[in-house]
Amino acid sequence: MDATNINMALCSAFAEELERSGTELAVISPGSRSTPLALALFRQPGIDTVVALDERSASFFALGAAQASGKPVAVVCTSGTAAANFHPAVAEADLSAAPLLLLTADRPPELRQIGAGQTIDQIKLFGDSVRWFSEVGNHDADDAGLLHFRSIACRAFATAKGDPRPGPVHLNFPLRDPLAPIPVEGAVTATSPLALEGRRDGPLSRVEDTACTADRQTVGRLVSMIQAAEKILIVAGRQLDPSLRQPLARLANTCNAPVLAEPTSQFRVGPHDRGAVVTSYEAISRRRDKKLAPDLIIRVGEFPTSKQLRLWMTEVAPAQVVIDPGYDWYEPTRTADLIVRCEAASLLHQIENTAEQRIDGPAGNGFWNRWMEAEREERSSLEKSWNSAGKLQAGEVHYALAGLHGDGDLIYTASSLAIRDQEQSVPALETDLTFLANRGANGIDGLLASGLGAARHTGRPTTIVTGDLGFFHDAGSLALAASVSSPVRIIVLNNGGGAIFDRLPQRDSMEAEEFDVLMRTPSGLSVEAAARLYQVAYSRAETLASLEQAFANASAGVSVVEVPVAG
Repeated sequence: MDATNINMALCSAFAEELERSGTELAVISPGSRSTPLALALFRQPGIDTVVALDERSASFFALGAAQASGKPVAVVCTSGTAAANFHPAVAEADLSAAPLLLLTADRPPELRQIGAGQTIDQIKLFGDSVRWFSEVGNHDADDAGLLHFRSIACRAFATAKGDPRPGPVHLNFPLRDPLAPIPVEGAVTATSPLALEGRRDGPLSRVEDTACTADRQTVGRLVSMIQAAEKILIVAGRQLDPSLRQPLARLANTCNAPVLAEPTSQFRVGPHDRGAVVTSYEAISRRRDKKLAPDLIIRVGEFPTSKQLRLWMTEVAPAQVVIDPGYDWYEPTRTADLIVRCEAASLLHQIENTAEQRIDGPAGNGFWNRWMEAEREERSSLEKSWNSAGKLQAGEVHYALAGLHGDGDLIYTASSLAIRDQEQSVPALETDLTFLANRGANGIDGLLASGLGAARHTGRPTTIVTGDLGFFHDAGSLALAASVSSPVRIIVLNNGGGAIFDRLPQRDSMEAEEFDVLMRTPSGLSVEAAARLYQVAYSRAETLASLEQAFANASAGVSVVEVPVAG
């Protein structure tokens, strides 16, 4: 603990407990009011720190790091509008269950609502988007004050990590002068060793998570539904647990169930058995083939991006089981028969240990065979459409990129058109990859910062895939490139604006000029100039061969590869 003055004593005790609880990264935006917090975290030996000039970039950088690691990441800012810039990332963290620790400095109560500079109302600034808010308060550095700061750090970390659902926590620190580390004699009056030092072997209050498992009655009901069903589908959406792969593959084989696997399910690619994977469910759903309709759907993870799949599932209205370890409500069809709130891999093991092996294997199951035949037909049709086109298609770029990655790579993909093209194009591969995306609030903001944060915190080679509008929307986050040493390839699929709007009714119902100005919004900006501004390496790839070469050349640090694609 730093006994320089009251602020440094309290904030250093807080930082000690964050580290002992498991915090490994803090992202700091500069400011005067937050000096004690910033210094305490910067000086804490077990906490890596990154300085980000812009608070929006800082918060998305922390979000990406939290998504990639599954561990709470702290982000610090000064008072005033600085804190408001966290809000987009807070909304995403709330909906995507990313554990963030939002540490906002504030003016003390006597300086609020009197016209003092850089002062806004920060009390519950983020509303219901946070798992917990606390006005940390003004305290002396006595036994009670130090224990309060230590305890609140432990609680914040545990709540962000999952209580039961992970997400953002907001702590507001009203700090009085002196904000600088100016020595004040006698500032620390605490005498208790526990208050002064905490526990040397861990946090003040250790929170132990226990495994969440389903009871026998629930497992029995699930097994009965599986054994009664003749045609079973498994739908795997966004989730981050790689340990789900093996039990999900075994369940699919036991049930003769095709698995409609989004890339972010972590099931489409990997070293597990992928024989059940279906990637073309968007196109297959458009067929409205009654022979492909299931009588039971088992869903793990969030619902996939595909709108056609959602519409088709609503139309065929099978029985549905949703496995939801996050204690949320991922049920856009509004027709689920059963929602089971427990850890998915554990539940699948329980089912496997209880259910009897089905007599007919996949080779003898007509439903399985029809789905696999449809998958082969649609994959073939998709790949032929690429070969017949002149300019590169976004889908074939996603397909090519998937084959260029190595085991352990991260792929962070933008919302809007990029995630949809990826969903329809990436094949089932053995490569052990992790697909990430900000699919909670589905905004395009903060994508570059999120990917850079994931790369910094994990040290893994990372590819960020975005459109041109998403790139320019977050171009300021390229300032964080210098903080990342692992290879980061930013692939900019440049289709000349918001091509996703071409798929909407506005395209045909608006005047062409109105649509172009208000919806398509071509920026006219240079990707190369933006990269050069932030001293980031740039290249352009107009063919798959040049893309492969650019990918290979980007072996260290951050680089931007612009790929013009058909709009």
